Amino acid sequence: MNAPAPHRTTRRLRLLRHATAATAAAGIALTAFTPTAASAAPRPDAVQQRLDALVKQDGVPAALATVKGRDGRNRTYTAGVGDLATGAGVPVDGQIRAGSNTKAFTAVVVLQLVAEGKVGLDASIDTYLPGLLRGDGFDGRNITVRQLLQHTSGLPDYMDVPPLNDFVPIQYRYFEPRELLDGALSQKALFAPGTGWMYSNTNYLVAGLLVQKVTGRPFGEEVTKRVIDRIGLRHTYFPATGETALREPHPHGYLNTGPDAPLIDYTGMDASMAWSTGAIVSTNTDLNTFYSALLAGRLLPAAQLAQMRTTVPAELLGPGVRYGLGLQSRPLTCGGLVWGHGGTSPGYRTRGGATEDGRAATITVTTVPDGTATEHLTDAVDTALCR
Repeated sequence: MNAPAPHRTTRRLRLLRHATAATAAAGIALTAFTPTAASAAPRPDAVQQRLDALVKQDGVPAALATVKGRDGRNRTYTAGVGDLATGAGVPVDGQIRAGSNTKAFTAVVVLQLVAEGKVGLDASIDTYLPGLLRGDGFDGRNITVRQLLQHTSGLPDYMDVPPLNDFVPIQYRYFEPRELLDGALSQKALFAPGTGWMYSNTNYLVAGLLVQKVTGRPFGEEVTKRVIDRIGLRHTYFPATGETALREPHPHGYLNTGPDAPLIDYTGMDASMAWSTGAIVSTNTDLNTFYSALLAGRLLPAAQLAQMRTTVPAELLGPGVRYGLGLQSRPLTCGGLVWGHGGTSPGYRTRGGATEDGRAATITVTTVPDGTATEHLTDAVDTALCR
């Protein structure tokens, strides 16, 4: 899910300094490095230094990471403060709202249906949801399933219009998927299908509706059965209707609403505003497991995985980034690519993915930082995979 990229404020820094002081007074360590397969913690390394810099220089309340090396071992890291109100530390590998990483899960379910012969990638969305998409410059008879998954449909983003463009009053509001879709239908098409590329949450909203129509089951049940349970993601779930709190230990997530405005604790929320585009709750370690399993062929047959990894340029997401079917590739400074997606939810931003040779890294910060800090977050992932 996309969220506005607000600027740091003096208020945020004051809150962070206050919480840091409270934490130090309580004797809580502000940084931690916990190798899951070692008896003693080594000295802070380059990844820890990157996380510390995100907190101290970029002003995010907390940062947490899991890095899997070629040896298959997971190393977890934390920095900052998990709760600004109490000064509590950051839970190691705590749950986070994974945002648009959900799109990769959604795309896997759709491609599984393709493999089962129930959906055609190059069939029109009208084949399955007749009459659903009719608007100013767009028609579901001319938009294919592939174009939805690759953001080449030209559908406008439902997040760009009220009330979804102001997160504060809708934090605990429930939305039906069709209500969200109405926000997209009120806008003009971005371009003719297949003639451009633009990231739009509406594409994956429609993909979720497609899954429900073809399977006859709620989207959350399908993604749980077909992905989460299938590869044993024990700390990942699709929130139930009306569920607003995170189930396991977690750092709090904070929404920045503008200069000199106080940070808003957005940890609890009704994730229906994101649904099949960004509602999943997970951990950094589970996300590493998901992308590693995906690349290893544990979720899709070879033909569908190849389709998923067939990419088009998506430079709006960063230099060299290309977008497949719910999966991004990003070049690494040490050579090769990291395959993942990344995600933003009000209060959390995540970057990461897996490589061909079994490495994986996911890093999350507990606010939606500005552009410079987001670049630093992406650089930290590169550091984790290339060290």
